[in-house]
Amino acid sequence: MDRVFSRHWARFVAAALPVGMALPAFGISCMTQSQMPAAQRTVLAQSAQMLAENVESGNTAAVQARTIAAVASQFGGIAASIQQISTPIQHAMLTVDSLYILDATDLKAAQESQFFCGVAGSALTVEVTIPNLPPGKYALAIVHATGVKQPQQLSLVLQNDPAGSPDWKLAGFFSRPMTMGGHDGLWFWRQARDYAAKKQVWAAYFYYQTAQFLLEPVDFVSSPNLQKLQREEEQNRPENLPGAEPLRLSTGSGTYEVTNVHTGELSNQLDLVVTFNGTPGQDPVAARAQVTAVMRALLQQHPELQSAFHGLWVYAATPGNANPFALELPMDQIQASGSAGGQRS
Repeated sequence: MDRVFSRHWARFVAAALPVGMALPAFGISCMTQSQMPAAQRTVLAQSAQMLAENVESGNTAAVQARTIAAVASQFGGIAASIQQISTPIQHAMLTVDSLYILDATDLKAAQESQFFCGVAGSALTVEVTIPNLPPGKYALAIVHATGVKQPQQLSLVLQNDPAGSPDWKLAGFFSRPMTMGGHDGLWFWRQARDYAAKKQVWAAYFYYQTAQFLLEPVDFVSSPNLQKLQREEEQNRPENLPGAEPLRLSTGSGTYEVTNVHTGELSNQLDLVVTFNGTPGQDPVAARAQVTAVMRALLQQHPELQSAFHGLWVYAATPGNANPFALELPMDQIQASGSAGGQRS
């Protein structure tokens, strides 16, 4: 149920900073696919297509063979992501949706680099921010895998290797779904605005969050439209979200600390996923009673969630995650007693 972010880079890439916080680097440039010479665009698209086809087939050995040495030597994370994503995109139609060449050959040393791609001020402008980027020529290819039940977008960071050759090899791999609960990001954005207009802030916020997750192909890419979405999301951020401090829910049996809330997908239906601090050493019956009490308390505090989500998936986390108890219930069953749950190791 947890959303999986595939963020496997070479050691020189850490976490991308928020756009707007990065200092511009000198001697770098970006070229969109419409600005590329036809021959260069063709070679780059063919490289991205070939890598995507190997991801689709789960051929990790072929992908590793087309990966730069610094990443290929630590390939376990990417291999695991490929194995996970290859099943839902089997027999998908693979389309290279966007291409960008990120030229950082004039850098003197590794540094944070911000690339502005497209016409400045245009709604089509894309910003790519990469920390600790060594000198070199890179490319970002975004590939859509569609025509399947769970369409995905694959973001491939490529490096010109060896430098100066026409050869492009994988330097980073990221995957993200294009839909959740059968709907795309634009649908969630429209619904979020509707909830916000009705002052249903919790539903609005998590729909905005889901819209951003689906519309943003990877965390280090931004655009004017995505920035607009982020502003709307922040304007509708509930005050009592769990973060530095947990959300405390009071029930007849006690007060529970909720540490995380996000959206998730189960059987192509959208759930709200909740984690709280459970009581260690409980038997399944007591753990199930505790989880259902948390469910009821959350819906009592935020009743608008009942119509916004298919159900709740609640984890009772314990120290060291030893045998955490997990239960998913549709909204219309949460008030019922005696529902079966399950333990996850």
